[in-house]
Amino acid sequence: MSTFASPIAPPRRLVLADLVPAVRNRTVLLVIAGAVLTALASQIRIPLGFTPVPINLATFAAVLTGGALGARRGAASMGLYLGLGIVGMPVFADWSGGWSVFTGATGGYLICYPLMAIIVGAAAERGRDRHVVPFVAAIVLANAVVYIVGAAWLAHVVDVPMFGDPSAWTLGVRPFLAGDVVKMLAAGLLFPAAWRFADGR
Repeated sequence: MSTFASPIAPPRRLVLADLVPAVRNRTVLLVIAGAVLTALASQIRIPLGFTPVPINLATFAAVLTGGALGARRGAASMGLYLGLGIVGMPVFADWSGGWSVFTGATGGYLICYPLMAIIVGAAAERGRDRHVVPFVAAIVLANAVVYIVGAAWLAHVVDVPMFGDPSAWTLGVRPFLAGDVVKMLAAGLLFPAAWRFADGR
């Protein structure tokens, strides 16, 4: 009789939320906290006038939530945020909510928040958030998904082509690139710094 060793999956790496014993198993509280953070970040916005898509910090909050909570809890948190907004709670930009806002010009960006949390959270669970370059790469990938889906949705809603002038590119991607680079670098530096602090306690 032959014996075969059962493959054992490597344990999931800790994410930052797991470092706090008092909240480690309080998934509901963590999920709610991420949704609240995103709702508050959504109110920090700068309208650009020539586009229905404002500059705001909601995508930054989605990255922070995914990185801190991990893929599943991060996605659940963003799902809660979207669900509250869809049923009319004033959690979207300008303290708005409702189905019409969710399906409006910025809807493509909104539906990507759970995807962002999953991509960044999965990277954090693999320990990428301990190092700047691999974690920034994960954040860039998450933002690329937002650009593609958000621009395609915007093109459909406002009836413009993907490229040209005006287009989904000029209205929904190009104006945000510089600010998003700053946000991506900030998040990419923040998490490794937090881990160095935690490891040195």
